[in-house]
Amino acid sequence: MGVGAQALAPAQVWRALVSPGVSDADTIVRDIRFPRMVLALAVGAALAAAGALLQTATRNDLADPGILGVTAGAGFAITLGTVLGLTGTQYGQLVLAVAGAGIAAVVVYSVGRSSPLRLLLAGVALSMVLSGLSLGLRLIVPDAFDRFRFWAVGSLAGREQIPLTVPIAVIGIALAGALMVARQLEALLLGEDVAQSLGVNVTRTRFAVLVLVTLLAGAATAVAGPMVFVGLIVPHLVRPLAGNSVPWLVVFTIVLGPVLVLVADIASRVLLTTGEVPVSIVLAVIGGPVLIWVVRDRRTAPL
Repeated sequence: MGVGAQALAPAQVWRALVSPGVSDADTIVRDIRFPRMVLALAVGAALAAAGALLQTATRNDLADPGILGVTAGAGFAITLGTVLGLTGTQYGQLVLAVAGAGIAAVVVYSVGRSSPLRLLLAGVALSMVLSGLSLGLRLIVPDAFDRFRFWAVGSLAGREQIPLTVPIAVIGIALAGALMVARQLEALLLGEDVAQSLGVNVTRTRFAVLVLVTLLAGAATAVAGPMVFVGLIVPHLVRPLAGNSVPWLVVFTIVLGPVLVLVADIASRVLLTTGEVPVSIVLAVIGGPVLIWVVRDRRTAPL
């Protein structure tokens, strides 16, 4: 919280947190940087956990809400809702984002469930189509998107003052659900027959994963805009720590995801002397090499 256009000493940050006054430093910490940190923590945990669930459920190392079109679906729904005048409230944005993410997830899974490669191609194709449509709508109706300028590029800047209670509550409930479904998901990795013999309802488990990924990616996109690669990077970083345990994989992603987004957000503030870089661009710069590494070194298995 001390890093930014105006650097603050640790003592100033501490005083602003425990005994806030009316100074500029206290206002910056209390009204801008602390809410922004909370937002980064929630978004990082949501996207990282969604990626872990997707990679495990599809047995595809390249699965990520951003790559598979789930994030693009949420973004397009908010863009379309803005044109139609349906995003006047925080609840409206959240509902639209979750609905868009859910529809995109169902479409991609329906088209590409026969193979990991087909799933990936379906997700990339849908992302490109929806991103193009969103950009077209923003160009056609630019006035409607003035207040979404920062959101549209995937940034935490300018989003500090939005109400966060409901989105964070949704993310918290979905993260708890991810922890609860992790054990059943681990059994599913052994095969459907083995999972059923262990008492796991395969259909219900997959439906639960779809709902949880939709809630996590939709809520994160509603508050911070489209961001990719968090769900790809974090599960690969923590997998050596988690071993073959899906519950531990989910736990570690929930812990490390916020760290990655916080580091990227801090970098976005200091990379340019003339202003901030959207955090989604920093994540893309980090995620691109990781994607290439995964493609080169990892194998995908049939569903």
